[in-house]
Amino acid sequence: MAMTQIIAEPAVPQVVLTREFAAPRELVFRAYTDPGLLVQWLGPRALNVAIDHFDLRHGGTWRYTSSDADGNEYSFHGVFHGMPSPDGIVQTFEFEGMPGHACLETVTFTERAGTTLLTQRTVFQSARDRDTVLQSDMERGINESMERLDELLGRLAPVS
Repeated sequence: MAMTQIIAEPAVPQVVLTREFAAPRELVFRAYTDPGLLVQWLGPRALNVAIDHFDLRHGGTWRYTSSDADGNEYSFHGVFHGMPSPDGIVQTFEFEGMPGHACLETVTFTERAGTTLLTQRTVFQSARDRDTVLQSDMERGINESMERLDELLGRLAPVS
């Protein structure tokens, strides 16, 4: 099983994550952009995700809400910048529980002989914002999301 690498250098307002998937980049891109697939892997296992809207185009907005078994809800929203494609996705990302602290995410999908290297760069407004998010158990959420994505991709395109 591939491991997710998370890099958060001290005092740098950025988090970089990478992970390789045994799937073609078009499929990994589809998992990121098809709302029916996105809800199957996004977020920790203990949360359910509901897409409120997902307008996949330049200037299009998105919003989803994660909920836990106790009924607590956590909503996120953003805007796509440029036209999302298998080359990459650029979007803002804002947790509604921390309004005014949007970050910019760039996700790239690099195909390598049938596998895809996913690289996600998240740039925060400040190192303090980044540190606040890291302290909120971001690493666990990322790792569980990437594990779930790997499982989904395996179901969609089993390795032969």
